[in-house]
Amino acid sequence: MNTILPHPDIEHIQPLLAENGLPTDDLAALDLNHFFTCRDASRTIAVIGLEVFGADALLRSLAVQRDYRGHGCGALLLQAAETHAQQSGIRNLYLLTETAEEYFSRRGFASVERSLAPVAISSTRQFGELCPADAVFMHKPLGISG
Repeated sequence: MNTILPHPDIEHIQPLLAENGLPTDDLAALDLNHFFTCRDASRTIAVIGLEVFGADALLRSLAVQRDYRGHGCGALLLQAAETHAQQSGIRNLYLLTETAEEYFSRRGFASVERSLAPVAISSTRQFGELCPADAVFMHKPLGISG
C-alpha cells in the first residue's frame, strides 16, 4: 500500500528528482513543509512540492518513479498539494513544464504567457534559471476553503 507523507527529508526526494531530470540545485533553500511524497514500504515513489508566496504558489517537482507511473500516485500527490494550498490560503497555483502540459491541462491548469507571471513567481530560480525559457507556464485558480 502507498502512503502520502508530508514534509519529506531532502535525501528522500533529491535522487528521484534528479532521475527525472528535474531541478535540484535549489532544494536546500526551499521550505519542505510544502512538499509531499508517496512511499511504498521501501522507497519514495513520487514527490510534489510548492514554493509559496502569499496567495500564489509555484507547483514544482512532480516526479513519479517510472515503474509506478499510471498507478495514481501523481494524481494523489497533486490533490494533496492543492488541498494543502487551499488550507494555506493560496488562491493561484502556477507551474512550468517541458513534458506534462497535457497532464496538467486535464487537471484544470491552463497555459498562460510567461509575461503574466506574478513578480514573486517570475523571481524564483525555477522560473528564471532552472527551467528553460521554452517551458510552458500554466495557471490554476483555487477556491478557498472556509
